Amino acid sequence: MKKNDSEWLYTISPKKSLINLNFVEIWRYRDLLLLFVKRDIITLYKQTVLGPLWYFIQPLFTSVIFTLIFNNIANIDTGNGIPPFLFNLIGITTWNYFSTCLTGTSDTFKSNQNIFSKVYFPRVITPLSGVLSNVIKFGVQLLVFILFYIYFYISLVDTQMTARPNEYIALLPFVILLMALLGLGLGMVISSMTTKYRDLSFLVGFGVQLLMYASAVMYPLSLIEEKVRNGSIPEIAGYLVAYNPMSTIIELMRYITLSTGEFSLFNLAYTTIICVLIFLIGLIIFNRTEKSFIDTV
Repeated sequence: MKKNDSEWLYTISPKKSLINLNFVEIWRYRDLLLLFVKRDIITLYKQTVLGPLWYFIQPLFTSVIFTLIFNNIANIDTGNGIPPFLFNLIGITTWNYFSTCLTGTSDTFKSNQNIFSKVYFPRVITPLSGVLSNVIKFGVQLLVFILFYIYFYISLVDTQMTARPNEYIALLPFVILLMALLGLGLGMVISSMTTKYRDLSFLVGFGVQLLMYASAVMYPLSLIEEKVRNGSIPEIAGYLVAYNPMSTIIELMRYITLSTGEFSLFNLAYTTIICVLIFLIGLIIFNRTEKSFIDTV
């Protein structure tokens, strides 16, 4: 685009640095970013019977099933005064945001190849739009959790319900940022790899399901520690769960909303470092892939 005959406003050139997240350019294309966010929200449930009600149905039904199977049948204890349904609901709500960010980002190059091949814009806008649209879904599901918390608080007021938010609730935006970085980073790595290895996309859904069971979604971390001590599970399995960043994030969400579980500054710092590193690695791979992916997709 020219300002006059001798001066250009913008110059499009290949990225030279490995880590390139040009916020100025992203801000210049903010209208396109908002358009993609709107597209993700509106078209996802377009021509469906229940529409946006799926935002509510999915976490509620999953929480009921988890409560019946893991708490009532398997007798997993969530702590005195902590309703198992709330315990499961906040875990599932947290997990849903991360998993949708991961699965949505992991299909970036494949699902947008027609757009990428015809017009220029910062490619990172497409995974960013998915992360932002999922924040809205997360907010809706978090509202469902708050409503059920109020219901349990009123109905169990005489039974010494100990579930309470605490002062660490101020960390909620930071926790959302960590989940976004982790899901975005892993998703960009997978998306870049699927441009060459198509069958990897079939493993994403299966891998996310397995990862859920290793992320303390339906059980407290204290249970894993107890199982390791009494020899019920191998020590290596305990380490895999304990040092899984999503386990720390979900445990922290339960701690700040229900005052159950454990909070450690060391674990938070460790998780922050891991999430940032994974995001940077994903960004490097994403930037390298976008230069030549159209020849392989």
